[in-house]
Amino acid sequence: MNINDKGRALAMATLLAASMHVHAKESGAAAASTPAVAPPTSSAAPASTKAADRALRRRVLNALAKAKGLHASGITVRATNGAVKLEGWEPEQAQIDQATRIAQGVAGVTSVTNTLTLSTF
Repeated sequence: MNINDKGRALAMATLLAASMHVHAKESGAAAASTPAVAPPTSSAAPASTKAADRALRRRVLNALAKAKGLHASGITVRATNGAVKLEGWEPEQAQIDQATRIAQGVAGVTSVTNTLTLSTF
């Protein structure tokens, strides 16, 4: 090993030691300033609630799809804790009313908000 190689090795070892020292200080400061357990947030729903919402959404969609005379492909369903929101379009007002009645009849539905619009596409 010549003198240039030894100098480079010494410089690298010094930089490595300095960076580890700074990193250790930053990690210690961060650990002291953050709580050990993060408080739960209201926007984060438990997985079981999300799964229940998805299952309810599927049940409502299936009930709408089975209904005679209803254009279910134009309807989007959102479910949150038993509250169902119907969005999209239907060609006749009678079908919009029918979609509301069907959704209300699905087990687990606590309320239905119908924002379906009339469309003749």
